[in-house]
Amino acid sequence: MIKLRNITKYYSSGFVKTFVLREIELDVEEGDFVTIMGPSGAGKSTLLHILGMLDTPSSGEYYFFDKAVHKLSEKQLTELHKNYIGFVFQSYHLIDDLTVYENLETPLLYKKVKGSERKSKVCDMLDRFNMVAKRDLFPNQLSGGQQQKVAVARAVIIDPKLILADEPTGNLNTKEGRDIMELFKELNGNGATILQVTHSEKNASYSRRIINLLDGWVVD
Repeated sequence: MIKLRNITKYYSSGFVKTFVLREIELDVEEGDFVTIMGPSGAGKSTLLHILGMLDTPSSGEYYFFDKAVHKLSEKQLTELHKNYIGFVFQSYHLIDDLTVYENLETPLLYKKVKGSERKSKVCDMLDRFNMVAKRDLFPNQLSGGQQQKVAVARAVIIDPKLILADEPTGNLNTKEGRDIMELFKELNGNGATILQVTHSEKNASYSRRIINLLDGWVVD
């Protein structure tokens, strides 16, 4: 499903290059559940953003279902992301002037899902995440944990082939965090491929394998 070959990411300032990722080699099979771990500044979130086609590497090759991602246009990348990938951001990335209901509906609108099916899917997610009473609230009226739940629900509502999650339980209490991880486990069992970034050993235990990053290198 995913092949990364010699992926490097750096930022240039004058003649100085600051490396974030160095020569990353990674293969992920469809249906896998992978955890990326490492200290702050190791390059975990950058790697996740490259996998999610939200950032581009400085060099190297990325293949997604045998498509050469590193050669695709911006429009082609957007189409791939829209149709295959659900992304849970560490900082939520909810749309401030849309309600909870509208935030959940947005990815379905992008995919041109019909109105009756959209309504059914959104209502199912609101019920599943115990957010029915919050459906007409805006993100700034929610707690951090509630925003996190909306962000997770929005990522999984399109039944994505690939779920990318950056610290998906960071603002949740123990029970809510466990519920999210159990949901990921269920989605993985139903065929979704999951890559998560986490500092939590508990969350990592749900995955099938762990990749450790240090100073931009894979070290395991």
